[in-house]
Amino acid sequence: MAKESKKMIANNKKACYDYFIEDQYEAGICLHGTEVKSLRMGKCSIKESFVRIENGEVFIYHMHISPYEKGNIFNKDPLRTRKLMLHRNEINKLSGQLAQKGYTLVPLEVYFKGSLAKVMIGLAKGKKLYDKRQDIAKKDQRREVEKEFKVKNLY
Repeated sequence: MAKESKKMIANNKKACYDYFIEDQYEAGICLHGTEVKSLRMGKCSIKESFVRIENGEVFIYHMHISPYEKGNIFNKDPLRTRKLMLHRNEINKLSGQLAQKGYTLVPLEVYFKGSLAKVMIGLAKGKKLYDKRQDIAKKDQRREVEKEFKVKNLY
């Protein structure tokens, strides 16, 4: 079987800054016709979105998919709650881990895998302010080293 292509639609860079991502799960998204067309055009945002488990089902809230321009009456609400498709054992494992204090589910990226729309969700634990400061300091150090390396290679 040929390797399926992965086409990125939306990425949540802020999630890695605000949370420690401990585990990742790939989930399918239940979409209506015009939403798929809008996703294919790349009109999606997951910056303010979050994931919850309710009654043994996984839902994503505030995922913004812009209405399809040629969709007229068939367009759905851009911020509607969408169901995510995971295996039962994955849902049970996630709900057990979410019962622990400080854990949450955040969407990391939305992409097409072959012809199917998928969302990568991460089991995350919130960072404290000092953790964020450490990340910024590491990033600055890495930038300085790269800058020095670049200057040395020019001469």
